[in-house]
Amino acid sequence: MSDYKWCHGSTCHKTRTQDRVRGSKGSKVLRTRKVKQYEYHQDSFLKYFCSNSCYNVFANIHAERIVALAPRNEPLEIPIEDPTKSESYYGGWNITERGVDTQTE
Repeated sequence: MSDYKWCHGSTCHKTRTQDRVRGSKGSKVLRTRKVKQYEYHQDSFLKYFCSNSCYNVFANIHAERIVALAPRNEPLEIPIEDPTKSESYYGGWNITERGVDTQTE
């Protein structure tokens, strides 16, 4: 299996950078970037896109088709205990929820 995939960004090949220019004098082209396949990117969009910019362009163009794969017709909810609020030593507030402390200003 190859260690690289081509970037899926819709406009990746239109961005003029030195690493995208290919060909000899007189027949130059702009080419899509290769994306190195790292083990720590296996559960991330980074294995398909060379940059956040390429991902954002792709997601904006295809957002409705992406959402159509798993439409959400009802909100997600999770039951929690009532949070308790106490004043912090430093003047902020400690909010305790299920045994987890978070400080707010």
